Amino acid sequence: MSDKPLRVVVGITGASGALYAVRTVAALLTASVRVDLVVSDFGRRLLTEELGTEAAVDRLVAYLAARYGVVAGTEALAVHRNRDLGAAIASGTSPCDAMVIVPCSMKTLAGVAHGLSRNLIERAADVALKERRRLVIVPRETPMSLPQLRNMVLCAEAGAHVLPAMPAFYQRPTTLDDLADFMAGKIVSCLGLEQDLFPAWDG
Repeated sequence: MSDKPLRVVVGITGASGALYAVRTVAALLTASVRVDLVVSDFGRRLLTEELGTEAAVDRLVAYLAARYGVVAGTEALAVHRNRDLGAAIASGTSPCDAMVIVPCSMKTLAGVAHGLSRNLIERAADVALKERRRLVIVPRETPMSLPQLRNMVLCAEAGAHVLPAMPAFYQRPTTLDDLADFMAGKIVSCLGLEQDLFPAWDG
């Protein structure tokens, strides 16, 4: 087994759930995973609208340090432009191990389901599927239309893990951070990593 750190692409799109996204990034960095971050235009808007201007993409490293105590250098966290289809992660030759889209908008879900590759998030997801790498999609929408449900099925049939943003309550959460911990823990587990963000159900 390689001693090289895992490399995971994280896509943030414009569905509600910015806290899930930043908590997932923090959890991956804490686990010494290299993160290639891609944020859509509406994802950038989401971060500032739901978390404040201090969580803007160009301030995200400081935000992660202040909120979660995570210190990330350029080798640990690389930020890519969503319009840059020439980025390394747009190619199957890039040594990425997995990808997660959190939160995943219905527009992005449709793009992944139909292999559109209109931007870097969709293209990186397409690469993950064609290279048989783990792809975790975290859709956030309710209620869902029949086309949206069918798109989730298409993604699952293509090999993606569909992990809806549905936090549990058996761990008795008392804060929004508790709910974010649960979702980030489920995402990290789905990527094949150990997590200690919430307790396992013990019967």
